[in-house]
Parts: sequence; structure tokens; C-alpha cells
Amino acid sequence: MTLDCISLTILKILQEKARIPNVEVARRVNMAPSAVLERIRKLENQGYIDGYEVILNPKKFARSLIAFVDMAVDDVSRLDEAGESLAAIDEVQEVHFLSGGTGFRIKVRVEDTASLKELLTHTLGSLEGLRPLATAVALSTYKETSQIPLAAKECDPCP
Repeated sequence: MTLDCISLTILKILQEKARIPNVEVARRVNMAPSAVLERIRKLENQGYIDGYEVILNPKKFARSLIAFVDMAVDDVSRLDEAGESLAAIDEVQEVHFLSGGTGFRIKVRVEDTASLKELLTHTLGSLEGLRPLATAVALSTYKETSQIPLAAKECDPCP
């Protein structure tokens, strides 16, 4: 199913600020609040919206250091199990299986380099069938988002 311009606009608004009042969304798309609520419920039921999330300030929770770790997989027949074991670790924020034979690349968020060393040597180093290959520490972050770009091609602005 393709989305019309109003649904795309609603999704853009919700990505920017998920807690925006329904009345404000309705005002911005020039619709009745009840109609907007109905559209949002349909978008949720159709799987366009997976959920709503609060983004916490990592500095307030001593999680300022971001690192990317490449993990080798010893047995590709246990790939899903390996990915799930990485995903179960609290410090791991993202798990990606990469093409090119590398294995997994994970994004971790920890307090400092001592915490990173502990994670690499004890937690990640003890996983069966996986081993850390390379680690890169992010020195600066200029953009970090989970938003998906929504371009309303061939759409007129909402009435």
C-alpha cells in the first residue's frame, strides 16, 4: 500500500516529536483531530509505526563513549543465535550482520575506555562462536538518529 501525502506528513511530524498533541498534528495537516487519530491507528495497525521511544541524554547516565566493534563469526550456521546473543547485551545498541565476510558490526555505548576494555575482554570475549576483531571509538558525533527520511514525491502540500 502506498501512503498519501497526508499520511506521510503525519509520519514526518511524529518522527520529529512523537509526543506532539493530536490536536497540533490535526492543525498542521488541516484535518479533524478524530480523523488524524484514526489515520495514526491505521498506520500503527498496518506496521508503518513500530512504536514510540524516549531518547535519553547519555551523558546523564555515564554512557558518553561510543565504539563500533567488528565481530567475527566462527560458525555461520549459528548466525541468528550469535546475533541474538549480541543483542542481549545491555551496552550494545545496534547489531548489524555485514556482507564481505566481516561478520557483525555492533555499536556499543559505555562510560569510558576502562568500561570498553571490560566489555571487550570479558563480555564480548566470552561469547561462544564470536570474537572481537577490531574496535573504533567515536571521537565526535555529528548526527545520530533512527528517523527514516520521508520524501513526499509528487505530493502537494497538505490543504
